[in-house]
Amino acid sequence: MKNLKKQRRIQIIVVTVVALVVSVTLIGFAFKDGINLFRSPTQVMEDPPRKGEVFRIGGLVLEGSLIRGEGTSVTFSVTDTNKTVPVSYTGVLPDLFEENQGMVGTGTLQNGVFVASEILAKHDETYMPKEVVDALKEQGVYKPTSE
Repeated sequence: MKNLKKQRRIQIIVVTVVALVVSVTLIGFAFKDGINLFRSPTQVMEDPPRKGEVFRIGGLVLEGSLIRGEGTSVTFSVTDTNKTVPVSYTGVLPDLFEENQGMVGTGTLQNGVFVASEILAKHDETYMPKEVVDALKEQGVYKPTSE
């Protein structure tokens, strides 16, 4: 009887450990594609991401760089006033997307061009994404808008 209880405890511990390992593995795989690190243009140029890595880039849309192609293709450059990264995007841009405004894009770097799968723009006249503000402050060029 005593041996049976000991065996049952060992079985429960083994099942629990296996379930924990499987859970942690599944969570790890889910996060692998779900976490997109934010980078400023300076960080992208100084320490390029590995090939195929999905990340977010943010900054200001460089004035004079917005070129609309055929259909929904668009190219522009994003800057943190220190470095500039060319961006290519195919899709409908947000209504408030324009030059000299803050933006955040999600995508990959391919041959020195950020190929965006999603573009976000500010949502009112005073908003700028926190990551963009932080990157501009780090560069010492952030000028808060007066309300």
